[in-house]
Amino acid sequence: MPLRPTPRRKASKLTAVTTAVALAFAPMSSALAEQEKGPSTVRDTETEQLLREYTRPILRVAGLEKQNIQIVIINDDAFNAFVADGHRIFVNYGAIMQSETPNQLIGVLAHETGHLAGGHLAKMREQMAQAQTQMIIAMLLGAGALVAGARSGNSNSGLANAGAAAIAGPQSMIQRTLISYVRQQEEQADRAGVKFLTATGQSAKGMYDTFKRFANDSLFAAHGADPYLQSHPMPADRVAALEELARSSPYWDKKDDPALQMRHDMVRAKISAFMERQDTVYRRYPMSNDSLPARYAHAITTYLHGDLRSALTQIDGLIQLQPNNPYFYELRGQALLEGGKPLEAIAPLRKAVALANNAPLIEMLLGQALVATENKAYSEEAIRILRAAVARETEAPIGYSQLAMAYGRKGDYAEADLASAQAAYLRGDNKTARELAARAKTRFAVGTPGWVRADDIVVAKPPPKSN
Repeated sequence: MPLRPTPRRKASKLTAVTTAVALAFAPMSSALAEQEKGPSTVRDTETEQLLREYTRPILRVAGLEKQNIQIVIINDDAFNAFVADGHRIFVNYGAIMQSETPNQLIGVLAHETGHLAGGHLAKMREQMAQAQTQMIIAMLLGAGALVAGARSGNSNSGLANAGAAAIAGPQSMIQRTLISYVRQQEEQADRAGVKFLTATGQSAKGMYDTFKRFANDSLFAAHGADPYLQSHPMPADRVAALEELARSSPYWDKKDDPALQMRHDMVRAKISAFMERQDTVYRRYPMSNDSLPARYAHAITTYLHGDLRSALTQIDGLIQLQPNNPYFYELRGQALLEGGKPLEAIAPLRKAVALANNAPLIEMLLGQALVATENKAYSEEAIRILRAAVARETEAPIGYSQLAMAYGRKGDYAEADLASAQAAYLRGDNKTARELAARAKTRFAVGTPGWVRADDIVVAKPPPKSN
């Protein structure tokens, strides 16, 4: 389905290990704050497919092809990408928007893959554990000296001062050690990223251009900063080292394939139309711009702002130009569905599903259109399509909520309750999920697959809360 923000289950509070590997010069505190709020993601088949194609060859040469690495798009317009575990690369939609070429974004993904391939998260956890042990010892020793100083009857005694120094000194040293370790990881990820790009016959120029832009933006902020207290290498040093490494590649001057550049531009136009203000979209893509990406952006923003007839005319023009583009049919179907015409949305969405090789997110949109007709004759088809979709896309609440409606229309209230419970659980509403699952258990025969799935939700422990 076209760019749809999706709330995520509230994540546990990130430690420094997560923000330590954030891209380039992103502030560490912003990543923490975003995760504490429980960031939403952006789901879109076209965008996700493009990112998978960008990362697939890199993951292959990195030896991670079989690790089921996922690319998650964060609903944030800032330029940032990071890894937070060993199986996902997080990319803000702002990073896609601000990458003018595929190579620039691929360079960012190669850098993050370098963190994954280097096992930096696991190694950083080890460093954090060691630092914590050292910190505890230092604090205990310092506290002992403070107590001894207090007992002497003079809080300003040398012993008390020594105790305070014993606490502060090691803390500062440990902090510097950890930050130095992070800088080393960033440098290693840069080198690994260039290595992966070269191995796949791609230029590292885009990676260099991106990091150089960040360096230029941060020159003023970095002026006079203590290089030993920076979580990333100092901009000038890092960019100089990266340039030397990147220019040594035989593919430095290699350009992106024009067809790939066009797909990249189409995705950027789509993101702009769905995520930015209407006036901003038209500044980026004025009506005088007749390029395919501009026409895509115009069609989307026209439908979003209520002119369905004009939007359909524009979308039909896109389909005439590219009759085998599944995302144009998907857009037509969503425009009709959200315009209150679900029956008319079915045909283009069926076409989109067929052309997109049964992409589960588009299947869910088709299932939603079938359900929205309120015609019981479509219930069986909706259930079949939605069950197939949620089997492959297990973390999309909308698939389960639509499945619940389809089951309810059919009169199968046990499955309807179970699907509703699964949707609530994925939204993070554990109380509602348990209540619905408990009711579903009373409708299923004991020991049946449905009863077991419902019982799993009833007894499931909620994820730990952020502190």
